[in-house]
Amino acid sequence: MIKTKICDLLGVKYPIIQGGMAWVADASLASAVSEAGGLGIIAAMNAGPDWLRNEIREAKKRTDKPFGVNIMLMSPFAADVTQVVIDEGIKIVTTGAGNPAKYMKDWIAAGIKVIPVVPSVALAKMVERSGAHAVIAEGGESGGHVGELTTMALIPQVADAVKIPVIAAGGIGDGRGIAAALMLGAEGVQVGTRFLVAHECTIHQNYKQRVLKAIDIDTVVTGRRLGHPVRSLKNEFVREFAELEAKESVTNEELERFGTGALRKAARDGDITRGCVMAGQIAGLIKREQSAEEIITEMFTQAEEFLKNAGRWLL
Repeated sequence: MIKTKICDLLGVKYPIIQGGMAWVADASLASAVSEAGGLGIIAAMNAGPDWLRNEIREAKKRTDKPFGVNIMLMSPFAADVTQVVIDEGIKIVTTGAGNPAKYMKDWIAAGIKVIPVVPSVALAKMVERSGAHAVIAEGGESGGHVGELTTMALIPQVADAVKIPVIAAGGIGDGRGIAAALMLGAEGVQVGTRFLVAHECTIHQNYKQRVLKAIDIDTVVTGRRLGHPVRSLKNEFVREFAELEAKESVTNEELERFGTGALRKAARDGDITRGCVMAGQIAGLIKREQSAEEIITEMFTQAEEFLKNAGRWLL
């Protein structure tokens, strides 16, 4: 069995965190991942405090195991949901889309373990100084908002730069990815795209089928002009967005308006033509729907086998 510092830090059986995916990571998925021995995450996304409070309370009904909340720092409700996680007794918070330093003092005082998602060594060192308990170093292979560095390049550099545990993310979808992440210096992994096809994931079936049909070259990154690039699967929406992004006559404000609500349209309404189907490059590896428990058990069984057999390369 694979056991690392992350297991003790988070109180989980397996060192795996489910990604905090907007319009995906709700109480249903988070509780299922936690019940299966990982750390489930509810995504606060751009939702208000009442929505998040309801999801947290629903997850508590479904599991007595640890789960966390992801707070997107660009959200207009970031300050409000920051207080919700304190009031609701959440013990683990992951953050994305910015530097969480302004909220960390309050979280830590409330006994919350803070694990920011970072795309670079500089931000990893910064949040460590602010008191982060671990970092999720996310490579650009991941779905949704992405950085420039790949997982292969980012993980060892972050692991060398900080003393707190590093969790690898981006392009991890099976046991080989877990084994590779550990060899690069990580103490655990965060997985998003693989959980899109979990039985307990409540996104529209059209979205799941699009992920299952994806091949290795099906993802593309748009939004670099806006300063927050996003990786998603190719479709009509993405092609039109890319065309608008390339036109100097189209303002950033017009581009933002064009993309507003596109993820919800795909994830909840099932419009995989005009919606944004966010997924990582690993989507081409995913071929079937499974329960969260089956996904986690399979991944770690594979990882153990790969690690046990790694000695065959040594003379």
